[in-house]
Amino acid sequence: MLELFLAELKRSWIQFLRYPTESLAGVVITTVFFYGLFLSARYIATPGAGQLPVSLGDRLNVIVVGYVLWTLVLFVMGNISGTLQSEAQTGTLEQLFLSQFGAPIVFMVRAIASLFLQIILIATILIIIILLTGSHLSFPWTLPLPLFTVLLAAYGMAFIMGALALRLKQVQQLGNILNFPLLFLLTVPIETSKGLPHILGWLLPMMPGAGLMRDLMARDNSLNWGIWAIALLNGSVYFAIGWFLFRWAERETKRSGKIGGY
Repeated sequence: MLELFLAELKRSWIQFLRYPTESLAGVVITTVFFYGLFLSARYIATPGAGQLPVSLGDRLNVIVVGYVLWTLVLFVMGNISGTLQSEAQTGTLEQLFLSQFGAPIVFMVRAIASLFLQIILIATILIIIILLTGSHLSFPWTLPLPLFTVLLAAYGMAFIMGALALRLKQVQQLGNILNFPLLFLLTVPIETSKGLPHILGWLLPMMPGAGLMRDLMARDNSLNWGIWAIALLNGSVYFAIGWFLFRWAERETKRSGKIGGY
């Protein structure tokens, strides 16, 4: 397994070195998009003549955390389905399914290896956004714990998208449609709401972990271990569902002889 991970990490690094403009363009576009939203929000919040200025308070920090999380989750969710479609187009998809490790393990290890490089790019985006907007975020030692639950649910959703890619072959437009609900899930602070929205926040994917990350980074609160347990359960359930659906789609696609179909 370690050999597989190192091979995939080397593969991701080689691709990064050969196509650096793709990564740089992603950083620039993602940063400029957020800064445009920030300037628009600040213009709306700017009072008229003779009125006191409006302070965004910790809301800016909350939005920054949610946006950066959204960027990371988009990469995670598009990784497996994108790999499936790319390998199908190049005619090498069958080779992955003949691996001794099994296709789900290969895709998971490849996604984790790619994540290492993506986190570097996400950190670069976060630093630039902090410098541009003047937001103040905290980075406690407990931060990786809620981040793990978010990634766990995100990989579950990625396997669901991968299952659809196996069966339907083309899911780009579906992925584009999901971008906006994901932005809502990861930027709206449901954890501060009451009643039904608050209950839905525990059930929808990634939301408990995202709320904890906002508490830690934007509000400088300590980690609530009870909520973290709920976030871990949330991530585990969605990951299990995604893994099950991907294995089912793999079995049915093999049975119909359409693994390499395009």
